[in-house]
Amino acid sequence: MLKEKAPSSLMSSVVAPEKSTSNTMGPKEVELILVKEQNGVQFTSTTLVAPALTQTNSSGEEERETWGKKIDFLLSVIGFAVDLANVWRFPYLCYKNGGGAFLVPYLFFMVIAGMPLFYMELAVGQYNREGAAGVWKICPIFKGVGFTVILISLYVGFYYNVIISWALFYLFSSFSGELPWVHCNNTWNSPNCSDWADNNSVSDIYKATPAQEYFERAVLHIQDSHGIDDLGRPRWQLTSCLAVVIVLLYFSLWKGVKTSGKVVWITATMPYVVLTVLLLRGVTLPGAIDGIKAYLSVDFLRLCDAKVWIEAATQICFSLGVGFGVLIAFSSYNKFSNNCYRDAIITSSINSLTSFFSGFVVFSFLGYMSHKHNVALDKVARDGAGLVFVIYPEAIATLPGSSVWAVIFFIMLLTLGIDSAMGGMESVITGLIDEFKFLHKHRELFTLFIVVATFLISLFCVTNGGMYVFTLLDHFAAGTSILFGVLIEAIGIAWFYGVDRFSDDIEEMIGQRPGKYWRLCWKFVSPCFLLFMVVVSFATFNPPNYGSYMFPPWANMVGWCLAISSMTMVPLYAIYKLCTLPGNPIFRDHRLAYAITPETEHHLIDNGEVRQFTLHHWLVV
Repeated sequence: MLKEKAPSSLMSSVVAPEKSTSNTMGPKEVELILVKEQNGVQFTSTTLVAPALTQTNSSGEEERETWGKKIDFLLSVIGFAVDLANVWRFPYLCYKNGGGAFLVPYLFFMVIAGMPLFYMELAVGQYNREGAAGVWKICPIFKGVGFTVILISLYVGFYYNVIISWALFYLFSSFSGELPWVHCNNTWNSPNCSDWADNNSVSDIYKATPAQEYFERAVLHIQDSHGIDDLGRPRWQLTSCLAVVIVLLYFSLWKGVKTSGKVVWITATMPYVVLTVLLLRGVTLPGAIDGIKAYLSVDFLRLCDAKVWIEAATQICFSLGVGFGVLIAFSSYNKFSNNCYRDAIITSSINSLTSFFSGFVVFSFLGYMSHKHNVALDKVARDGAGLVFVIYPEAIATLPGSSVWAVIFFIMLLTLGIDSAMGGMESVITGLIDEFKFLHKHRELFTLFIVVATFLISLFCVTNGGMYVFTLLDHFAAGTSILFGVLIEAIGIAWFYGVDRFSDDIEEMIGQRPGKYWRLCWKFVSPCFLLFMVVVSFATFNPPNYGSYMFPPWANMVGWCLAISSMTMVPLYAIYKLCTLPGNPIFRDHRLAYAITPETEHHLIDNGEVRQFTLHHWLVV
């Protein structure tokens, strides 16, 4: 009750202090007391006011935004992990490396490395509720790896958005009575164009199909460039498509998970609808069953080839999307008690099943192409951009109602690409906003800055020689560097922060401690696997090339500088941290102790209580 006397005949309202609640992070009840005085007599009334929508935590900061619905998070993670590589890479690898036998090393590496690392990133993001850099308050010396993965995601955005713009270009071109890649009578065709060339003879090795020439000469205009040192100006058609993609990304991301969580309802589900429709059409085509049989044929002798195991391990590393900071960013918007263990199992399994399922769609059409042109399957089977922008469009062009099928197919490519691009951009935006708190109030403006900067760099990829820039970025931006980043991430969490402490955090969130299997994988198996992959990546490095074009030495140097620029963030930040932390003559290792101890335990350091300096910390699992 308000004790101070109020002016006569005046009603006033006062908000009393908050009533304490057991959950300091939850909503607060506010008591509203109305006081009215008439003729020296005070009248009061009390009301409980509902808490405001914007909540605050115990430190007075705004409570972190969370996903509107659990399904928004699951669709976002699935949409990011299931991307173009699931369609254009996994089926070809399976066919090339022993068919069904390839699933043996693939599933083996999935179990010992893919799922544990996927689970680890979801858990660390959800517990610490910050982006890829901010989570390293658990071990400050490793914050550089957060900037490493943010840089990698940014670099990937420079060229990944270009793939989506190609798909958009094809989509616009599909709205025509006759698809433009069905014959050789167009202005862009060369004398080497042939409706189909069986390249068995020497005289035919330079022949090109109409679909191949459409991609290279009508879309890319690569014939107008002599190499990476002759780029030319950006082409307005592709630039316009790229601008549309950037606008879509901005308005999907500018409000955070409030908007992106709704967009993925379309972008994450549409590919499954289209893949199912294409499969139903594909299996009715002549030769489709032969293609599927070739896809599933089992050759266990191929498992004796070390290259098969290396390619399976590489596919696992890149297909799940671990190491881009996206899983950390997405899970940081989860509720604290969300069951991240179940999410990791569900989403990583769906990703692998999608890869396997898409193989039926791809090889039903490849079998049809092989049958139609009476050539061996390996003449039409390929991976990468050549599959989705040359072989598949060519197959679709031979079907009745080809324009409709083309529109359906390229809508699928658009949705596959958009949600993966959204994930990469969200990793950058969340990671930097959480690290530099003043950006929180300017998210819309900062998002605009990031997408516009990405657009300007991407312009190099839509020039006449843009395919050379694209190939260089694709080869260096997220190869060895992403494996290195995940390796340091695993070491930092499992060894320096401690797998026992990490398990305690998970138990605090979901009420269940991770089993011995997960803890062994985090501490020993996954780091050894990643170290092996980093060594193999360096040992088997081949300079990039596009067809017969070999990149000049300076271009390879630029590529390596790009890769090293992200990896060097780890040692550079570690040096910076050690140099800026205060020293203490009483405790000789004071500076190192600060660098490897969670920020919440820094007050214990002066007493010499540092877990990382005990043998138990390093041996416990």
